[in-house]
Amino acid sequence: MARVYDRAFFDSAIIPARDATLNVASSAVLYGLSVYTVFPVCTTKGGLAAFRLADHFKRLLDSARVIGIDTFEERWTEKKFIDAVRSLLAANDPKEDVFVRATVHVTELVAGTRSRGLPTTLSLFAYEAAPILPSSGARLKTSAWQRVPDAAIPARAKVNGAYVNSVLAKQDALDSDYDDCIFLDASGHVCELSAANLFLVRGGTLVTPGASSDILEGITRRTVLELARDLGIPSVERAVDRTELYVADEVFASGTSAFVAPVVEVDKRQVNGGAIGPITARLQAVHRTVLHGEDPKYAHLLTIL
Repeated sequence: MARVYDRAFFDSAIIPARDATLNVASSAVLYGLSVYTVFPVCTTKGGLAAFRLADHFKRLLDSARVIGIDTFEERWTEKKFIDAVRSLLAANDPKEDVFVRATVHVTELVAGTRSRGLPTTLSLFAYEAAPILPSSGARLKTSAWQRVPDAAIPARAKVNGAYVNSVLAKQDALDSDYDDCIFLDASGHVCELSAANLFLVRGGTLVTPGASSDILEGITRRTVLELARDLGIPSVERAVDRTELYVADEVFASGTSAFVAPVVEVDKRQVNGGAIGPITARLQAVHRTVLHGEDPKYAHLLTIL
């Protein structure tokens, strides 16, 4: 279990994290009617720096818009959000890399199954940046559980309640002695892991499922594609068949909490002989330098806090 820091931001103030609670009759509790984002805050020479903070705030806005939560945007600007993040970090004073989870909760009591015109509360808390996948190489299992389709609960919106789908698939993978699952969509195409995007390498080309494959349009995913472009690695976004993973030269996952995580086995089939591939290793190393402000070319992606 990741260690959670003692102070949280809740609605408009810093309070003890144990006191940042929601009413049992709120829409957030009754229906999972909350949207969230998670971003890394890393140690750099210039101090603590949040990665792509403006993009994460936009994802909160976009997720709320998709679900029809229309009061959050009325109260919160990007500047106000960044100030709240700063206050959270100042209150906790972390000396290590952390993740910050920002959530917009619908707090109306017994509102029924609706989303518009309802009050919201923003919460922020920090916890240790422990990766959700082993950096030495993950073992994945194709899930019997299908990815919730865009026509049911849109994957491009990070809706708390939708993650029951991920819990079912991830727990099944853990029960089967794997590290994580691979979701397929209704057409049998590869989507993503329980909480990370998926990439493969074939013939020197980086391939990842496209946005129409019921994926989260991940911010780390976008970063990996940008880094690949800058490194001269050709890439393509398209539908991916399950069996392509079995014959791929390399497979890896990406996400805030996954970073760039190599995959060494899929459905009992080794990837690259069970070793981390060269493109994966290169992207993993560059991504790490970007997060820690070690490459001035990517300084614009960091917000010093």
